[in-house]
Amino acid sequence: MTLTRSELLKAAVTFCTSFSQGKDVESILALFSTTHPVAAVEHGDPSLAPFLGRTFEGKEGVKRYFEVIGSLLSYKNISFGEYAVDVEERKVAVKGKGTFTWIETGKAWDETFAYVLDFDEDAKLTRYQIWSDTGSAYLASKGGVEGQVSMQF
Repeated sequence: MTLTRSELLKAAVTFCTSFSQGKDVESILALFSTTHPVAAVEHGDPSLAPFLGRTFEGKEGVKRYFEVIGSLLSYKNISFGEYAVDVEERKVAVKGKGTFTWIETGKAWDETFAYVLDFDEDAKLTRYQIWSDTGSAYLASKGGVEGQVSMQF
């Protein structure tokens, strides 16, 4: 079955809304495929944080990714916009923003991040990729960032 742009967009918005509303891990996992291999990967240097630079494979792996994130970070004011849908590849790219806090240090930062979401023929997630501000996450884990991080070139 070929998914329409609207069906892919709806699936992506449902996932992003579930994340932004802080739904429990089981509710988020229900949005992943049960008929195809699934994975989550947050791109970055694995030495900066335990959730970066490795692929969490299978439902248990994806569950572990969300558990690790939940144990280290809290977040608020998450919003998404600028969805780009590729019907042929069954992919949706989206930009998000929000405020994240490294729980142990209490240090927070504002961040813009991007997702690429791959879907199966039933509009269930198969691959969840994240590109985020890994430098700010690292600095927050060490107690050294507060507020908006900006770089001048």
